[in-house]
Amino acid sequence: MVEGAPDLRQNGNTFAGKLAFFLLSATIVWTTLAYGTVHQPIIALFYIVMVLVALLWAADSLVSGSVRLDRSQLQIPIALTAIYGFIQTIPFGSVQAGGVDAIPSTISVAPFWTRLTATHFVALLIFFSGMLAVTNSVRRIRKLVILITVFGFIFAFFAILQSVLSPDKIYGIYESKYAEPFGSFVNRHNFAAFMEMSIAVPLGLLFAGAVEKDKRLIYATAIGLMGIALLLSGSRGGFVSIIAGVVFLVILATGSRGTRDKVLKAVLAVFLLAVFVVGSILVGGESSLTRLAETAASDNFSTNRIQIWSVTLNVIGNHMPLGAGLGAFGVAYTPFDPNTGFERVEQAHNDYLEVLADAGIVGALIGAFFLFRLFRTGLSNVKVENRYRRGVALGAFAGCFSILVHSAFDFVLHITAVTLLFLTLMALLVASGRKYEDDVELVSRERPKRRRKASVTSLEERRR
Repeated sequence: MVEGAPDLRQNGNTFAGKLAFFLLSATIVWTTLAYGTVHQPIIALFYIVMVLVALLWAADSLVSGSVRLDRSQLQIPIALTAIYGFIQTIPFGSVQAGGVDAIPSTISVAPFWTRLTATHFVALLIFFSGMLAVTNSVRRIRKLVILITVFGFIFAFFAILQSVLSPDKIYGIYESKYAEPFGSFVNRHNFAAFMEMSIAVPLGLLFAGAVEKDKRLIYATAIGLMGIALLLSGSRGGFVSIIAGVVFLVILATGSRGTRDKVLKAVLAVFLLAVFVVGSILVGGESSLTRLAETAASDNFSTNRIQIWSVTLNVIGNHMPLGAGLGAFGVAYTPFDPNTGFERVEQAHNDYLEVLADAGIVGALIGAFFLFRLFRTGLSNVKVENRYRRGVALGAFAGCFSILVHSAFDFVLHITAVTLLFLTLMALLVASGRKYEDDVELVSRERPKRRRKASVTSLEERRR
């Protein structure tokens, strides 16, 4: 279906389609619990699951007699990135170095890592496209929302408990030597990124008034616990990003409404942030907030972002206009490293700079197109008249915005589990702008006194 098209989404589901939806949903959970899926054996398992999803997706299309392929243009940047990665590994002639002849000359300075990264983007494309294709009803949208909210709540509770009982070891077993773990992530910043997105979904529903009165306390409790866990992680980028996300959500939720509504939403946002701060102090003591300042004064080379960014600019200038190769940043960085490579820097701690370093002008154009489509889709779908889907759009868009902010400080989207949740939010954002066969049935429970037609008509259609 074309993005934003008014046609109803057909809800003819096959067993293969249901199983594909289950696997995609389960992947969000198990990749998170498996240390965020940063180790090669677990990443390989992720690839195997994506191949299975692709086969089930094909079987679903075969049985149903139609190819279930969503036409959202947000899939294009992912596909183009994978294609360009493979192009960067194509030999264009040969060079001689170190007395060795006939060394293939490629755009990438590390063809193996570039090819591996391009393959990873193919797997991410299967996940995103598959999620768009099988999220074909309001019931499935609700299932994804419930999954993110409930899992986020349980995961936050586990992380807080582990930070008290075993702060240096994940599950009391695995100890990270090069970063400070939190929850199941080997790096606390990645946990904070996951929480930013998990909080945004139920928060969007609350701001849209799409949560029944008897469930609002449950949602508020889940949001509060996730916010407390985020602050306890001690991630400065996470702290800034959650504030940016909440402010962005307030702006989206109020729009052109009256002053009173804007003030109420702003007060609610401030109250929520205050709850996060007070809750983290009650749970973790005063050190839970001073930890943010302590990380700023850390001598750990990986936290010295200013130095890394300045060196990254040298990498960008040296490899313009085509880039050093996807996933090749560590190799490209070393010749410019003032520390003579004593401690290897694998990421730029700024995804925007790293895109330029890895893919040059081509990457900049792909990234700009992605941001354009994301914001255009988000700004359109948050205006949907249907209250529940508007709440989903608000939360998903705010969660994506938080990650975009966080990506200016860390490399959170390099972590598979974080990326998958980000792609899931994007899928929910696209899906929230559709119409579905079960729209009337589910919406009528929320607004029985309204006309059914009004609950599925967008503001733009009403203006026409």
